[in-house]
Amino acid sequence: MAFEDLYQEIILDHYRHPRNFADLSDVPDEEAHENPTCGDSVKLVVDVDEDGIVQSIRYNSRGCAISVASASLMSERLRGLTVAEALERVSTFMRILRGEEPEASLEDWGDLVALEGVAQYPLRVKCATLAWHALEDALRKAQSR
Repeated sequence: MAFEDLYQEIILDHYRHPRNFADLSDVPDEEAHENPTCGDSVKLVVDVDEDGIVQSIRYNSRGCAISVASASLMSERLRGLTVAEALERVSTFMRILRGEEPEASLEDWGDLVALEGVAQYPLRVKCATLAWHALEDALRKAQSR
């Protein structure tokens, strides 16, 4: 199996079987992050313990395979980090997808490396970073408490 095929399988698996997907109907619609160019939408809740460690990232999303898979992959990969570490990862991920850092930087990020090719498609970058923007907002709120 070629690397491209493996990456495609990872994305499709997380799209078809999203991890940490949750019913967030209690979260106001005003808190949803949306990509108006394609209709992707995500609501996200982050649970941070008293020591500032991310215990869980739960989300509810509607959108394309890239958007849903990115949220799913992110929710698994950033759990267990401090808020500061998670914010740094969010920033780094967005810089990589915007082409401001080499894509090879994702090689140590586990299955998130499957999203490295998205940087080649500027319209898809918004899909891949939507949940990351939502997480950044949620982490900043948690940090200010």
